[in-house]
Amino acid sequence: MNDHTITEVQQILHACVSNAIKRTKAALARESSPKPFHQALLTPEIVRISSFERSFSTSFGQGPIEQISQLLAKANGFETERQKRRTITLYKGAIDEVERIAASLRDGSRTPDWNREVRTVCAFDRGDTEARDLVSDLWLKKDNIEHYISIKTVKPNLDQTEVAKKDMLLLKANNSDYRVYLGLYYNPGGPLRSDYNHTMPMKIFDMHKDDCVLIGRDYWEFLGGEGTYDSLLEIFSEVGAQTKDMLLGL
Repeated sequence: MNDHTITEVQQILHACVSNAIKRTKAALARESSPKPFHQALLTPEIVRISSFERSFSTSFGQGPIEQISQLLAKANGFETERQKRRTITLYKGAIDEVERIAASLRDGSRTPDWNREVRTVCAFDRGDTEARDLVSDLWLKKDNIEHYISIKTVKPNLDQTEVAKKDMLLLKANNSDYRVYLGLYYNPGGPLRSDYNHTMPMKIFDMHKDDCVLIGRDYWEFLGGEGTYDSLLEIFSEVGAQTKDMLLGL
């Protein structure tokens, strides 16, 4: 990771923490209803930090993760675009099949198998067509190969995961050469992919085996190359040494 990219990542992290502190202070200042049970059980410091953590986590898993992802991908030679909007034309048979797959995964009547699902939807090559508008969180291109990533929280709910699966299958039905992914920026279960244990997305994807799923180290090193994950943690630690002092004044 070059010095310019490191500096830009540091700036994003500083801004994220600073903005979360500002939102927390504003929220606490306009708090109109007392919380007697919280106040009885917890210290004021814990209440403030809890409020900050909620604000930080909500905002960090959205814009900053996309921004950092784009920076690392650019530094690794990708063309990139966030919130990529596309109108694609699909055979109606493929669209109907995507809906059937999603419904049967959701109700548990089938188990996820990405490669089999892709073969099924890509088999439709005739009949009526329909246009669909899709938005991908991150679009990448290198060596004439296009990549589309749906970036989710590390514990996505069932609806979020189902929408991502549908969009990913529709993109593959439009062009089987597209590379499409579900991206989770860290693994809440542990260091290994097999450690992932949040049950909701497992109904829709095989989170341990589907090659369209990128979690933690795999996600960051796909974007930035080998060693990116560890380098990124070092940057976070360095910035954290500074931002932790900012929290003392919260």
